[in-house]
Formats: sequence, C-alpha cells, structure tokens
Amino acid sequence: LSASAHSFKCILVSAALFAENRRRLCQGLKAKEGIVSKSVVVLQGGEQKQRYCTDTDILFRQESFFHWAFGVTESDCFAAIDVDSGKSILFVPKLPESYATWMGEIYPKQHFKERYAVDEVHYTCDVSLPVLTQRGQNTDSGSISREASFEGISRFQVNNTLLYPVIVECRLIKTDMELEVLRYTNRISSEAHKMVCFLPCSLFQHHCYSQGGMRHTSYTCICGTGSNSSILHYGHAGAPNDKTIVDGDMCLFDMGGEYYCYSSDITCSFPANGKFTPDQRAIYEAVLKSSRAVMAAIKPGVKWTNMHRLADRVHLEELVKIGILKGNVEDMMKVHLGSVFMPHGLGHLLGIDVHDVGGYPEGVDRVNEPGLRSLRMGRLVQERMVLTVEPGIYFINHLLDQALANDAQSCFINNQELARFRSFGGVRIEDDIAVTADGVELLTCVPRTVEEIEAFMADSAKPFSPVVSSEKF
Repeated sequence: LSASAHSFKCILVSAALFAENRRRLCQGLKAKEGIVSKSVVVLQGGEQKQRYCTDTDILFRQESFFHWAFGVTESDCFAAIDVDSGKSILFVPKLPESYATWMGEIYPKQHFKERYAVDEVHYTCDVSLPVLTQRGQNTDSGSISREASFEGISRFQVNNTLLYPVIVECRLIKTDMELEVLRYTNRISSEAHKMVCFLPCSLFQHHCYSQGGMRHTSYTCICGTGSNSSILHYGHAGAPNDKTIVDGDMCLFDMGGEYYCYSSDITCSFPANGKFTPDQRAIYEAVLKSSRAVMAAIKPGVKWTNMHRLADRVHLEELVKIGILKGNVEDMMKVHLGSVFMPHGLGHLLGIDVHDVGGYPEGVDRVNEPGLRSLRMGRLVQERMVLTVEPGIYFINHLLDQALANDAQSCFINNQELARFRSFGGVRIEDDIAVTADGVELLTCVPRTVEEIEAFMADSAKPFSPVVSSEKF
C-alpha cells in the first residue's frame, strides 16, 4: 500500500499535559505526612550515551519520570519543582560553540522556557537547591530508580523517600490529555499491525515512524511463527526474529509503537496463509473467549488477580471441550493447571513505560502461585488506569513435560490429544484498555474474530479502513 493510502497527522502534545502532571505531583506531596515547607523536587533526565567504547551515539530516549513531569526531549538535563508554589525550573546543558558546527543551532534559555512552558531556565552548572530526590524500587523489574545527583548536593538537606511513592501514584492514574496520547499510540500501532502480515518487524517500525512519527517502539518486537510463537520473549539477541514464515504456521506478532514516550502494546495471532485450520481456530477462539470475558468483567474495584484467574478458568474449560484436558475444571484450578498453558500474567499497567510503574504499592504483595507470581499488577482496578489484557494459550514443551511428570496435574491431561499440539506454538491476543467509571474503553483497533481475520487477509492487497470493534464492555 502506498503511504498516501494511510495518511496520519501526528498529534501535537501540549506542554499543558506536563504542567498538569506537575500540579498533581505537588498536590500529592502536600498531602504527604513528613513534607516540610520550601521543599523542592529535583529530577535528573536521561544522559546521552555512546555504544561501548566508540563515539557512536545510542538512540536517546528520555528517562520516564523526568519525561512525565516535563516532557523534555533533550538529554543531560535537570529540573526542579517548588512544592509550595508549583514553580518549575529547567536546567539545560551549557553547550560549547563547536556544537553549532556538528549538531545544529544552540538555542538560548528563552527557547526552552517557551517550548516547555516552565517558569525559569538555567544551565546545569548552576544547580543550587535544597532537594527532594526520588529513590525507590520498581516492583516489576526490581531495579532502583536513580536519584538526581549533582556537584554540591551534599551541602543540602536531601530527602529521598517521600517523592517516589507519590510520583508513582500520580503516573498510575492518567489525565484526559495522557489518554489522548495513548489513544493515538494505539491507533497508529493498530494500523501498523494490519500492514505487516508477512514482513512484521521492519514494516511495523517503518509504518509507525513514517505514518505516526514514532521514532521508538515500546519494546523489542516479538515476531514468533510456528513453534517459536510459544517463546514468550522471542526476538531477543539469541533468537532475533529470524525464522522464515512458512505455509501452515501460526504467527504471533507482539509489537507496539511509542509516541512522545507514551507506549502501546498489541499482540495479533493469525495463520500465515490466511486460513485457520480446525486446531488453530479452536485454540484461537478459546483465547478470544477469555479475552472478552475478562474485558466484560473489568470495572473499578475488581481484583486484578481475579481477572487472571478468570482467564485461566475459561482456558481450561475450552481445553476440555477441545479434548486436550479431561475432568473437573475446579479441581484443575486447585493444582494451577492453567499456568502450564499461560505461565505469564494476564496483563500489566501501560503508560510512559510499557510495563508502567505502580503495580505493587506498599501493602500489596505478589501472590506466590504459578502464573500469578508473574502478574505485573496486584492492586484493585481503578478508573483511568490503562492496562493490557493479554491472555494466551501456549504449548511449551518443558512445561508440558513437567505437568505430565506431576501426578496432581497429569491426571487431567489427555496426552494422546496433546501430542498433536506439541509443535503448535502459541496464541496470544493482547489489547490495551482504559478503565472507565463502569467498564473499559478498548483502545486497540485490529481484526479479532476468525471471520474478520480471514476476510482481512484475503483482501489485504486493497486499501482498508480501521477496524473498529462494535463490542461493548
């Protein structure tokens, strides 16, 4: 398809989005016990780095907390927020004259003041503030956030414990402006998924960049086909999306574009030749059924762990109908048989990071059970959260072998029926949703039913319009 068949106008992200985020942060900090007057938040932006020992730059992407608060695209910056007044100060590098030769115009401080709608701009060599820095553990990755550090910081009274939990909670709940950006990332990424049935990764990145202005993807594309579609993080350096797509393969393409640091995360599963076999259709429709059951059940106040269990239950019921499993589903749930076929969590928070922060606040612990221990969020669902719903059924040989060696699980498995699925791979259906007051808004816009997929692939040489789901949740 020509570029003109799908022309998009990139949305402009207003500096007001980040000013509102700063206002919410100050409001949250003022309500926090232990905050003292004249406190100042100091955040450190991302640094431009080179590839190993060379002088080749690694493509820069802003540090997420810094971006959330200021929306600054330049590297090597600091920023400060006066909690009492809300006053914002941006610190930018003082560039040498040679920068103008190699990198372009050196802008005055007023340029950054107007571009990012901050109250003051100074050079980073002029940082001199009493500070609140952030230090906290990302409960998903286990990594510790890097707190701001600059020459002379030891002269000031520093509190590095108050800020992190407040800014995480602010990032958890999306504003109207943030939701608009996330809708855009999903629209472009959904269109890109529909463009790339046969050359997935490269065309997806091309479409997101050329049609949507997305310089980054949210994560490394996962483009598994055949048995590789059961490798949950296929696409890494040891398995770099290099298998040839062949007739009869089931494809699992997990890809998401990122716009102005806001992420999308979409997975489409379909047969490479455009026609589902009976087995492919049965597994696909089992996963689609669990996806729609979960989305129909989501509303503010529900437990995310219960949504994961709901997906497991639907999968097990459908696998009984197919003949792979036999027996009582309630008994299967007690021995965690669902985790054999879906070892990952149902879904996760989405925002500036594809696995966004806030999944396990203080007082909310992971459930130490198979499957659930991999769930990236354990808290109650709240309005204005943005989440992925990504159930899947996979035939992973080492998990199947473990289950067959476990008397508590093997009694439910029809090994003769299971044998023909050993090289099947897997199916995942992943949509992005925003939680509303009484349900969800479906952000993803791709063909989902078997009939839609087969019709779309049969007609894929023709221009198409976005497939908007008529389903209500």
